[in-house]
Amino acid sequence: MDRSAWLLMAGLVLANTGCGGMARNDNAEGVKLYQQGNYLGAVNHFQQALAKQPGNADCFYNLGATYHQQAKLFNRPADMATAEQYYHLCLARNPKHEACQRALSVLLVEENRQGDAVSQLQAWARSQPGNANPHIELARLAQEHGDLREAENQLIDALAVDPNNPRALVALASLREQAGDPGQALANYSRALAIDPAQPTVAARVAAIQATVPAQRTAAVPPPAVPPPTQAFVPAPSGSLAR
Repeated sequence: MDRSAWLLMAGLVLANTGCGGMARNDNAEGVKLYQQGNYLGAVNHFQQALAKQPGNADCFYNLGATYHQQAKLFNRPADMATAEQYYHLCLARNPKHEACQRALSVLLVEENRQGDAVSQLQAWARSQPGNANPHIELARLAQEHGDLREAENQLIDALAVDPNNPRALVALASLREQAGDPGQALANYSRALAIDPAQPTVAARVAAIQATVPAQRTAAVPPPAVPPPTQAFVPAPSGSLAR
């Protein structure tokens, strides 16, 4: 499963709690149908949920994610355009909808509109200066296009906003490992693991680096500046479906 398909699937499951009240049953059924691959049925239920709760950002997101997935699977450009419209409707109602911000950036990249994706993520960063996630997404985009210096700068900006962000620490560790700096990579990975221990892939990287760089075994890992988060970040470009 490619990154954007995974993101959309994760988004649908998470957004399951977003539409409330009378729309909840329709939205829950839509999520179930989406997971079964019945996208037409999912769209019908999401539209019914939206009719019962007009203007709900999560319902707009769910519809966008479903059309996005249809466009990818069945090569339907019209569905891609519809997905983009729903994502914009979602963000017009709730600019802080992170699943939608990620999904829209993925869609724009898939449409070979990297400049638009960068502009969208930069606008997100400007609108929420206290949020590290736009910088993490900008770093991912820069890395995918081979601009490792810009990726590192964006991750440093993310950590300036949130020094204990596990995603930013892991991404920065990966860049530094790629650049041939296992000592700094180990420090970043270890700090991310101290903040959020439920990261088996990160734990494996720590063990692998320690096995090849024995001198790093005793390297001190600074404690987190704030208490660890109670819930690990769930990645995306797929965004979350809401019930």
